[in-house]
Amino acid sequence: MATTTIAHPKVVSRAEWLAARRAHLAKEKELTRATDELHRQRRELPWMKVEKQYVFDGPNGKVTLADLFGKNSQLIVNHFMFGPDWEEGCVGCSFGADHADGMVVHLENHDVAYVSVSRAPIDKIEAFKKRMGWRFRWVSSNSSDFNYDYNVSFTKEDAANGKVFYNYDMQDFVSEELSGLSMFYKDEAGDIFHTYSCYARGDEKRVTTYMLLDMTPKGRNETDRGNLSDWVRHHDKYGAGGFVDSTGRYREAEEKKGCCHES
Repeated sequence: MATTTIAHPKVVSRAEWLAARRAHLAKEKELTRATDELHRQRRELPWMKVEKQYVFDGPNGKVTLADLFGKNSQLIVNHFMFGPDWEEGCVGCSFGADHADGMVVHLENHDVAYVSVSRAPIDKIEAFKKRMGWRFRWVSSNSSDFNYDYNVSFTKEDAANGKVFYNYDMQDFVSEELSGLSMFYKDEAGDIFHTYSCYARGDEKRVTTYMLLDMTPKGRNETDRGNLSDWVRHHDKYGAGGFVDSTGRYREAEEKKGCCHES
């Protein structure tokens, strides 16, 4: 991404800087408290029992949704955009995945399992995972309805209709695969419950690169809100040119289009 300049705010004395910073800190604390309350309310949302038996393809064979919990009672599923006919995973999802390995060990030692799920065949997943150097667990849902039931994959009929149900509303179709996070709980009887899902920008809280950029003078420095296609690439493709198309896939041609990670 080309270096840009910004028209900076006025330059002031240390006393004026501290006064302005303290005033802004009060607003930050207000937001923190409001966010804490939102998290509390989220934990009080009703649950929905998972009645369907989902089976996934893992590197060592078939695994069930229950298997993905391991010894934990909680499970985070990262809906990773990687369709059956794609040669590599979505650029935005890969951006998020670059932040996963460091947190997984902490999640797993706090009663939370973490797994990525895509419709790509497991051999493609394994090859791309090896290329990117990731260690987190990743399984294929290509032989189940899982992605469709959790509204992150869409059929040819959906594409023909031009509308899909995504992020809890009808949206214009942009890609057969979209992103999200889903949370599950397994009780002592082995029953599994779907407790929460978030989509689009709702899953960017795990991307600490964005959280840090938000504190810098230029911020995210993107042309449109959430349009990471301006600059994010697979971490082994920086400097290679090309662009990210509306489906979230990297293209080598220099033609520029929009991105699916904007809403």
